[in-house]
Amino acid sequence: MIAAAAYTVGLTPNQVSLISAAFTFTGIVLLATVPPSIVLGVVVWLLLAIGYAWDSADGQVARLRGGGSLAGEWLDHVLDSTKLVALPIAVAIGWYRFFPLASDLWLLIPLGFAVVSTVTFFGMILNDLLRGKRGVPQAAESGGFSLVRSLLGLPTDYGVLCVAFVFWGWAPGFVVVYSLLALAALLYLAAALAVWFRKMSALG
Repeated sequence: MIAAAAYTVGLTPNQVSLISAAFTFTGIVLLATVPPSIVLGVVVWLLLAIGYAWDSADGQVARLRGGGSLAGEWLDHVLDSTKLVALPIAVAIGWYRFFPLASDLWLLIPLGFAVVSTVTFFGMILNDLLRGKRGVPQAAESGGFSLVRSLLGLPTDYGVLCVAFVFWGWAPGFVVVYSLLALAALLYLAAALAVWFRKMSALG
């Protein structure tokens, strides 16, 4: 629906990407600068979710316009990588400024989440790049649809992470939920790295 509307009014894929970034980074800034509340948590969730929806639309708009560009793909990846590292850093800042943490060691959770998100994103991009050099289609990574794989990956889904910010105004609850999501992301990355390395070895 967003892609169709954007295409109808003449927006380019890059403009769609920038609209997505405007929503997303507004939510990220609010986490680091505004004292937590239930209302703020809902607002941040909506901003991140709307940004996510617009981010999903830029590729669709590109296809409707007859295909994307290398510059557009570059912009999309740069914005995504910035978002993935900026969001947990904003959480760490918000925790440090506003949350009654028993110890500053709790800040290692969002900071660690930033590392995990960055490595996961870079790993996926690198997989596509190296497979492309060998002439292997990108679709070979997924191995087809798997309900079990989808369910296991659900805790690491960005949409689920967006919903978690509804708890931002309830510090103890958010810390628990966010910590569990960070752990799930770490476990997912550990499993993915083993699979990716095995597939790269096979290609080599």
